[in-house]
Amino acid sequence: MNNDNKNFIVFAVIAALILFGWPLAQSRFFPTANPPATKIVDGKSKALPQPGADPTADGPAAIRDRRAVLSESPRVRIQTPRLQGSINLRGARIDDLVLTDYKETVAKNSAPIRLLSPAGAPEAYFAQFGWRDGGLMPPAADATWTASSTVLSPDRPVTLTAANANGQRFRIDLSVDGDYLFTVRQTVANAGRTAVPVASYGLVNRTGVSKDPDSWTIHTGPMAVYDNAAHYGPNFKDVDEGAQRFASKGGWLGFTDKYWLTALIPDQSRGFDGQFRAGANKAYQGDFTGAAQLLAPGAQVSQTTRFFAGAKEVKLLDQYTDNGTAAKLDYSLDWGWFRLVEKPIFYYLDLLFHLVGNFGVAIILLTLTIRLLVFPIAQRQFRSMAAMRAIQPKMKAIQERHKDDKQRQQQEIMALYKAEKVNPLAGCLPTLIQIPIFYALYKVLLLTIEMRHQPFVLWIKDLSAPDPLTPLNLFGLLDFTPPHVIAIGVVPILLGISMFFQFRLNPAPMDDAQKQVFAIMPWVLMFVMAPFAVGLQVYWITTNCISIMQQKWLYSRHPQLKQAPVKSGAK
Repeated sequence: MNNDNKNFIVFAVIAALILFGWPLAQSRFFPTANPPATKIVDGKSKALPQPGADPTADGPAAIRDRRAVLSESPRVRIQTPRLQGSINLRGARIDDLVLTDYKETVAKNSAPIRLLSPAGAPEAYFAQFGWRDGGLMPPAADATWTASSTVLSPDRPVTLTAANANGQRFRIDLSVDGDYLFTVRQTVANAGRTAVPVASYGLVNRTGVSKDPDSWTIHTGPMAVYDNAAHYGPNFKDVDEGAQRFASKGGWLGFTDKYWLTALIPDQSRGFDGQFRAGANKAYQGDFTGAAQLLAPGAQVSQTTRFFAGAKEVKLLDQYTDNGTAAKLDYSLDWGWFRLVEKPIFYYLDLLFHLVGNFGVAIILLTLTIRLLVFPIAQRQFRSMAAMRAIQPKMKAIQERHKDDKQRQQQEIMALYKAEKVNPLAGCLPTLIQIPIFYALYKVLLLTIEMRHQPFVLWIKDLSAPDPLTPLNLFGLLDFTPPHVIAIGVVPILLGISMFFQFRLNPAPMDDAQKQVFAIMPWVLMFVMAPFAVGLQVYWITTNCISIMQQKWLYSRHPQLKQAPVKSGAK
C-alpha cells in the first residue's frame, strides 16, 4: 500500500470519528446551540416549547393551582416596568415574579418567563429574609407581617413590620429599581430591658435542578463570589452529598441558569457566612448569615441586603458590578478563558444590532469588520503561499533524494526555507487570529440572553438555535422529523457549498491524498457544523464568501499561485 492510500485511510478514519464521535463530545464540552425554537410544518414555522420553559405557564389547571396558592396569604403587588408579581406577607417572601420582557417561546401569544413561584406551587422558587434566633426571638418563618402599602414599585417602597413579646420591633424596608434589583433593609429596634444579638439572614430556595445543562462551557446551578473570586461550583450533585460552606467579606451567592439569575448580595463591607444545602423533595437552598451584633436596650441596628432576580443582561450586570452593588456580578455570565475577547465582540455586535435592527445583519457586518482588519495579514499569507508554491518542486526533490533519511530530509528543507527566505508558518496567522474570534461568537450566541429568540430572515426565527429547515422531510411538507444526526438544514448546506468553492480556489496540492482530503473536507465540516447555532454558520458563510472574493483578487496579483506545481521528474 503506497503512502497516498495510507494517508487517505487515516483521513477517512478521522472523518468517521469526527462525524460519529463529535456529537458525544460536544454535548458535554461544547453545547452547540440552544434547543430549536421552531419547527417547519407544511412549509411554515411553528413555535416549539422550550425545555427550560415553565411547563405550567400555559396550562390552565396548573395556573389555577398556582393562583390558589397565591390566594392563600395576604400579598403586596410588585409592579415595575420589567417585573410583575407579589410579596408574600406570610414569611416576608418574594415568591411570585414574572419577567415581562421575555417570553417562554417565540410564539406571539407565549406566556412571559416566570422566575419565582410560591412554596406549594409547581417549581417553587423564592427568597426570604429574617433574623437568626439565638436570644432575639424574631418573627417565625410563617409569621404574617403588616405592610405599609399594597404595591411595591420603583417610586413606591414598602415597609413590613412585626414585633415580639420581649419588646423588639422588626422592620423590613423593601424597594426595587426599574430593572431586577431589590434592596432589603432589615432593622431591629430594641425596646426591651436586655441586650440582644442581631444577625440578619437571607435565603433563596428552589425546587429541582436547573433545566439548562451544566457543561464544561457554561455553568448552571449554585454559584458564589467570595474571596474576590468567582466560584462556578459546587454543582447540584455536590450539594446533594453535603452542605457546601464558605465565609467572605463582600461577594454574593445564588443560583444561575443560562439566562436567569437569583443572587443574594449581603452588605459588601461586612463579613458573612454562606452555604448551599439540599433539602427534602429535591429542594436546594443558598443562604447567608451576617455577623452578629449585640443590640443594647433603646438602640436599633439596620443591615442591608440586595437581591437580584432577573435576566442576565450583559450591560446591566456590568453596571451593577461597576457601581459597587456586587463584586463580580458580571461573572454570573460564564465567559470562560476568552473573556477579554468575548465581551468586546458582544459589545460591538450589540452596537451593530442597534444600528441595523437585525442580529443576523449585525453578524455579517461584524464579519466584514474582522476581515477588513486582517486583510493586510491575509495579503502576507498569500505572499507566503506564493513563495511556498515556488519552492515546492525543490522540496519534492529533497524528499525523494532523502526518502530513507528523514532527519537529513528535514535539515535540507529547513536550509531551503532559510535560503529562499520563506516562513512556512506565516500562512497560519490569519487562521490563528480567527480561532478566538470564532469561539467568542460561539459563546456570545450560546450564552447571552440578547441573542435568545433573535430572528434573521424567512424561516430563521432564532439565530442561537440550529436551522430547522431541512430537505430530508421536503422542508416540512412531509410529516416526520429526521434524526438529529442527519437533519442537515439549508444553512449548513450553504456552508458546505461555500467551503467547497473556497477550497477549489486554493492551490491544488501536489499529494493525491491531500487532494482527496480537500475534496471531502467541506462536507465533513458541513455535518459537524449542522447542530451549531445558525448565527455561527452565518458568520462562517460570510467569511467564506469574503475569502473567495479576496482570493480571486489576490490571485490576480499572484498568478503563480494558480499554476499547477511541477512534479519531480516532469520536463
